[in-house]
Amino acid sequence: MSSSHVMPAAPREPLDRRLARAVQAVTGRPLAPYQSAIVRIGFSLTWLLFLLREIPHRHLLYGPEGPWSWGMAHRLIADNRAFTTLLWSDGRIWFETVYGLAVLSAALLLVGWRTRAVSVVFMVGVLSLQNRSVFVGDGGDNVLHLVAIYLVFTRCGRVWSLDARRAAREAREVRSGGLPRRDVVGPVLWVVLGGFVLAATWFSDVTGEWWVPVLLWVLWLGHGLWWLVCRLVPGEPRTLLDVLANLAHNATLVVLMAEVCLIYATAGWYKIQGSRWQDGTALFYPLHLNYFTPWPTLSEVLGASGIMVMLLTYGTVVVQVAFPFTLFNRKVKNVLLVMMMAEHAGIAVLLGLPVFSLAMISADAVFLPTAFLVALGAWVTRGRDRLLRRPSTGSPVEPVPEQRRTGEEPAPRTLVG
Repeated sequence: MSSSHVMPAAPREPLDRRLARAVQAVTGRPLAPYQSAIVRIGFSLTWLLFLLREIPHRHLLYGPEGPWSWGMAHRLIADNRAFTTLLWSDGRIWFETVYGLAVLSAALLLVGWRTRAVSVVFMVGVLSLQNRSVFVGDGGDNVLHLVAIYLVFTRCGRVWSLDARRAAREAREVRSGGLPRRDVVGPVLWVVLGGFVLAATWFSDVTGEWWVPVLLWVLWLGHGLWWLVCRLVPGEPRTLLDVLANLAHNATLVVLMAEVCLIYATAGWYKIQGSRWQDGTALFYPLHLNYFTPWPTLSEVLGASGIMVMLLTYGTVVVQVAFPFTLFNRKVKNVLLVMMMAEHAGIAVLLGLPVFSLAMISADAVFLPTAFLVALGAWVTRGRDRLLRRPSTGSPVEPVPEQRRTGEEPAPRTLVG
């Protein structure tokens, strides 16, 4: 082929323009709104189911009747400085109040009601109960502990939430010529939570590190500033706050993704060093421990097959070690993601670790493709409409015009929404 038929190479985009486009991408909007929503739903559901399941045993696990007494917990907290509101008082009424608020905050975060405020209450509930009795739980508690903090910094209520539904309804009313509704719940909730922040500061010398009250003050004042700016100066100051919120959201998602990769990488490489994982018999032993056999017959059948045990043992190591490297290939990543979720579902059934499995599946969900999540949301909406026997809307919430390009939902402009 002659040189005259060679297509000229496309001019390369200048570096400064590429950098500007990258900055615009991470500051102009919160990335992965559906992924952050499914993470919110997954972890709040996990914590809610755990608290509801343990209601009959709550006093033994975290309360005054537990073997880990209030005095022992107080001495441990004095050393490790972990935050817990359960050390503010050793009374039964205070314990029931904290436990009830933990259940309520998990339920409200699940449906996405005032997610900015409820995510903070959810974090306080998780830290308070888990740090009160540090020897209760399994590896899933550690993941839940960290993600409860991460959710505070994410804009996880922009889709699949009551906040998004309320914001879309208000936007439709404004477009039709109506006036924005006056928000009464937000300011009242903000004032009530301000009293809690004062209490947390007062008791901070005996119930945790200094950074927790500081974080609560920053969040409380930030929510108030957001509300004032939206009402009084909704121009460049509002844009600046949006940029800061988007940066915090996107950075938190990166940290969460890195944490999931680190969990699998370290778990996989530590397994490689174990002799039982090397010879393919590691899965055989937990299948014959009474503590990890909720279905003894099923465990016996699976453990009796040496080939199946070897395949599951080696498959677990391969999937965990390989997953961080598959992020560079979307198709391979999706295949391994399905395999890991199936693995955790098997752990929940075979080994009786539902909290651990649900927590890890919820963390894995941050890598789910957007197209799949959108289709899943549409399928759930159609199922809901058929169940309620009403016309299908086609999508959970109708986006306002400025959000249709990205498919995101608007954030409610409330004080602690």
